[in-house]
Amino acid sequence: MADFLTTLKSQPLLADGAMGSYLFELTGRLSEANHVYEAFNLEQPELIQKVHLAYLAAGARCLKTNTFGANRRQLLEYGLDDRVAALNRAGVQVARAAISMLRARRDEPAPYFVLASVGPTVTPLTTADAVADCYREQIETLAAAGADALLLETFHSLPQLELLIGLIRSLPGMPPVIAQVTLQADDTGHALAPDPVTFVEQMAALGVAVAGVNCCTPWDASAFVDAVKDTAPVRAGAIHLAVMPNAGGFQRIGNRFMTLVNPEFAGKMARSLSDRGVRLLGGCCEMHPPHIQEMHHYLQSRTVGERAVAVTLPPNLPPIGAAATRLNGRLSRKLKDGQFVVSIEALPPRGTDERILHHKVNFIAGLAACGLVDAVDITDGSRGIPLISPGDFIHLIRERLNWTAATGDLLELIPHFTGRDLNVMGVQSRLVGYHANRIHNVLFITGDPPKMSPTYPRSAAVFDVDSIAMIRLTHNCLNAGVDFGGMPLGKQPDPRTHFTLGAGVELEAQDMRRELDRLQRKIDHGVDYIMTQPAFHHEPLAVLEKFRSRTPFLIGVMVLTGFEHARRMAQVPGVVIPDAILQRISAMPDPADQARVGQDIAAEQIRWLVCEGWAGVYLMATAAGSGTLDVLRAGLL
Repeated sequence: MADFLTTLKSQPLLADGAMGSYLFELTGRLSEANHVYEAFNLEQPELIQKVHLAYLAAGARCLKTNTFGANRRQLLEYGLDDRVAALNRAGVQVARAAISMLRARRDEPAPYFVLASVGPTVTPLTTADAVADCYREQIETLAAAGADALLLETFHSLPQLELLIGLIRSLPGMPPVIAQVTLQADDTGHALAPDPVTFVEQMAALGVAVAGVNCCTPWDASAFVDAVKDTAPVRAGAIHLAVMPNAGGFQRIGNRFMTLVNPEFAGKMARSLSDRGVRLLGGCCEMHPPHIQEMHHYLQSRTVGERAVAVTLPPNLPPIGAAATRLNGRLSRKLKDGQFVVSIEALPPRGTDERILHHKVNFIAGLAACGLVDAVDITDGSRGIPLISPGDFIHLIRERLNWTAATGDLLELIPHFTGRDLNVMGVQSRLVGYHANRIHNVLFITGDPPKMSPTYPRSAAVFDVDSIAMIRLTHNCLNAGVDFGGMPLGKQPDPRTHFTLGAGVELEAQDMRRELDRLQRKIDHGVDYIMTQPAFHHEPLAVLEKFRSRTPFLIGVMVLTGFEHARRMAQVPGVVIPDAILQRISAMPDPADQARVGQDIAAEQIRWLVCEGWAGVYLMATAAGSGTLDVLRAGLL
């Protein structure tokens, strides 16, 4: 059996979400007399197993047992204090049975773990004797039943938590301890209680293996991580971080009260927290299987590996050079000649509405006619939503605009290429097909996980290779005339493809060390240009200075269409919009005036990029419509 701590040290682990709120959703009743949730371990084990299986299907690797309130004091209120051992033992057994069922269905080799949930008492206990009387039987039973770790969660009294940890340390044969407190802002609203740094240092001193927070808002959980990620115990690896927040609080958005913590938010939050060093992630109240599924997808996009083997290249055929790739189109040529370039992002249609397709093609025709645009880059399932594939959209554009092999394309058409949907074999097949169809410039990105509506069939991400691996394989293999296994692409003297290779970089990533390391590897593997995420101020570009001599950068500029658009973008991980810009747009009460200000800001950014000698601009202006050309004229002419 895999060891929980050893596995946690080697990779982030995803736990499940809420038990109590999910049982409430399934049964319509709160935990109460004659309907005690912890008693379901014996009375309705099939229901608890259903909950566990739902979370496992969503991608959880750690199951929290249904034993949160199964201590002697809490069960005494319901007359169940004589069943402490039986309920806790059954809690572990039901979780183990669910894991076994999943393995039987999927033949799944990955390790799964059972975290024995232990919650606080309503009134904190203040003496060692009281803690032992309340918890000893529960702790001993959970350990004897084979729990992989003891999860002490939702504690708000540090003294009670410390007494409980002391009890556990006094008992033989105990599994590792995960200690989690629930946080909230103090009376001033400016600090968290209990103090995060003090808590982590105390837990490390007590020998706790994992410490963190649960049953708090995502933003308080994020503040906790920011406060402790650079403390000595965390940096030394003496203690690992765990975060399992609630589904958030409600905020007034327009004339509605809504929570922004939907499943997609939970997924992005998990990726952000993982980037900042959190090893154990999951959810608490109202975090249900859809939230965990999105967290799984986003974490999977971070752990994708380069699984393709190295190849031995045939002699005398090095990867194709600049003399060949500059012939791929207007953008490729101008990049090689050191001229400023402009690429506009375009989203393919989602459905079959001919009017939408006609509008998008006409928009691209207008870009070609204006003479200011060098390329249109076409997203590949942007935001994980199924759209017409970039290659098919390029074919439609050429057909509607009569851009043939004889006439050539007035703009270089660049498909985004994600690793989300294809295995290694599919990546090679699509690239060779692109080359045969005159698509010779490709922007490689790892891709967003699938984000489907509840009515859409579940779609699993592949993530066989990431953007770095795709760049390496295309440059070192296809552009050198061999397939990914090292076999020649043809019997002709020179079977090499001649792709121009692009990639992306996130300028304000949570983990910039990781992001810059990935950028370095993309450059080392032969990328021809880099497009950045939108930069709404100049400071983030400083991290690129040491790379500017090695590859051209097209700096992302997004045309904001109003204050609501700006506010939404400001909540996207990796995108920072300065308060000055938000204030400048919100100062205009009329939406039309807000859109005009957004265009002015974008034009100012373009003028600055030209003056500073950057290679080009990557304009994200899909929502701006006809305003896109106004932005370009104001920024370039």
